[in-house]
Amino acid sequence: MNFKEELTQYPILHTVLQASEGIGEEVYLIGGFVRDLILKRPSKDIDIVTVGSGIVLAEKVAELLGPGVQVHIFKNFGTAQIKQGDLEVEFVGARRESYHSESRKPAVEDGTLQDDQNRRDFTINAMGISLNKSNFGELVDPFEGVRDLRKKIIRTPLEPGITFSDDPLRMMRAIRFATQLNFDIEPDTFDAIIAMKDRISIVSMERVSDELNKIILSKTPSYGFKLLYHSGILGIIFPEMIDLQGVENIDGKGHKDNFYHTLQVLDNVSEVSDDLWLRWAAILHDIAKPATKKFDKKSGWTFHNHEEVGARMVPTIFRRMKLPLNEKMRFVKKLVRLHLRPIVLTKENITDSAMRRLLVEAGEDIEDLMKLCRADITSKNPLKVKKYIQNFDLVEQNLKDLEERDKLRNFQPVISGEQIMAAFDLKPTREVGILKEAVREAILEGTIPNELPPAYEYLLKIGREMGLEPVEKPDEKL
Repeated sequence: MNFKEELTQYPILHTVLQASEGIGEEVYLIGGFVRDLILKRPSKDIDIVTVGSGIVLAEKVAELLGPGVQVHIFKNFGTAQIKQGDLEVEFVGARRESYHSESRKPAVEDGTLQDDQNRRDFTINAMGISLNKSNFGELVDPFEGVRDLRKKIIRTPLEPGITFSDDPLRMMRAIRFATQLNFDIEPDTFDAIIAMKDRISIVSMERVSDELNKIILSKTPSYGFKLLYHSGILGIIFPEMIDLQGVENIDGKGHKDNFYHTLQVLDNVSEVSDDLWLRWAAILHDIAKPATKKFDKKSGWTFHNHEEVGARMVPTIFRRMKLPLNEKMRFVKKLVRLHLRPIVLTKENITDSAMRRLLVEAGEDIEDLMKLCRADITSKNPLKVKKYIQNFDLVEQNLKDLEERDKLRNFQPVISGEQIMAAFDLKPTREVGILKEAVREAILEGTIPNELPPAYEYLLKIGREMGLEPVEKPDEKL
């Protein structure tokens, strides 16, 4: 199999050929770029392996490309990188690796192309394409990676127990590739993952979460979570999610399996958004149901306050999984806390004040909140789903109309704490907080508009009722 024609669209590869001839080294395309070329998937990352020094080859390529081309050298890893347009080309010398059981960091020494292919994680990532003049474009496929691409399976080039023992992160990478490509994991390979799942504990949580996020960002992330669950890895890296699994029945009354419900919500969100943190909100929206589950003989199973308890769990989970503790975490926490609120608004006789409060609390995230709530409709009854969707359409329109009228997206009461203190000659005290909250509630209830004259007049009225005397007349203040 030869890819000479396909490689013509990458002129830099001919420069690599020219550079390799100049220094007398064999050179090959390797890994994911080769895989994606065969699958006809776009790829901007080109990996070059040379039987020699990757850094020397990169410097020679840069020299041939002309002035202005920078080589980024990573001496600790023996690699170099050149950016050419939207392409990132990485150069590395062929190497062989050996591992100790307590670490996934290998001892590295120079090797042949065969050594380099032997150390690759999966057959579909171990294929090479020659960039040498004698056989430019020829495929080097010692482990039948093309066959596995056609069969849509993930398989290790060596015995899977060796591959996963050397680098346990490869177990998650197997699941990630299967999810991204919609492939199956070859049975012996998956059995090895099950047998060696505990080895994942030697991998840093940062690397684990990086692979997990790539699974979450795939087209159908539920597939990856099911593989993680059945392999046993999910219970090690994310025990809170395992707790969602299962159905309990008492007196003939059962609840839904919240694990599979969560996966369906995640897939639903993934159909309408590629935002990682909205997808995390879908994963965590019911995370506190196991902790709040109770059985009542009259009403059956309840999960009272699971949204508030779940919101409190978000920072703990993010911290343990080495996810960001910044505005991204706060976004997820907010959506978990509010995810039931729009459902309440679908009921009859809902007041404008309830909608105002939701708009104020959700702020700029109201659209994402509504996407999550729509995704949360997972009933097997199509008529029930249709009714809920129609109700959500009405709620969204009402929220839009209210927002346009009252401009509540970034709501702040027109009366500040400083103005309250000036009005009654107060220092920062409990009374200031009471008055500020009273004005805020009056605005949200629709009692007064969020405008200075009526809000200030209302402030004076409430202050007098509390026994406070204003230091100025309203018309003097305004």
